[in-house]
Amino acid sequence: MTPETFIKAYEAALASQDWPQVDPLVHPEACVTFSSGAVHVGKTAVRHAFERNFALIQDETYQIENVHWVMRGEATAVYLFTFRWSGLIHGKPASGAGTGSTVLVNGANGWQLLLEHLGPKANDA
Repeated sequence: MTPETFIKAYEAALASQDWPQVDPLVHPEACVTFSSGAVHVGKTAVRHAFERNFALIQDETYQIENVHWVMRGEATAVYLFTFRWSGLIHGKPASGAGTGSTVLVNGANGWQLLLEHLGPKANDA
């Protein structure tokens, strides 16, 4: 797997809304910050946060777009991106979008997400 194929695998795993598909892509020491500001440290906390989202947002689609590579090395890769999601919350249409940054590490288990920070959509100034 390359960092580029990691993104596609991660996007597909999130779209599955099935933690066992996401799990191998997340580093044990992962830290994820949602656009709400909630910070989840460690794979167990990240799992619980993702599973809460999977349960809350039905029929979710999640897209990663406009990837900008800050760095791509043998052991570490960093990228910025925009994201958008849509689905149903309590039976009503819901959606959102924003910007993100991700740090990947390449180890014995291949490329894994170490850090992800999701934030509001950037202003087009």
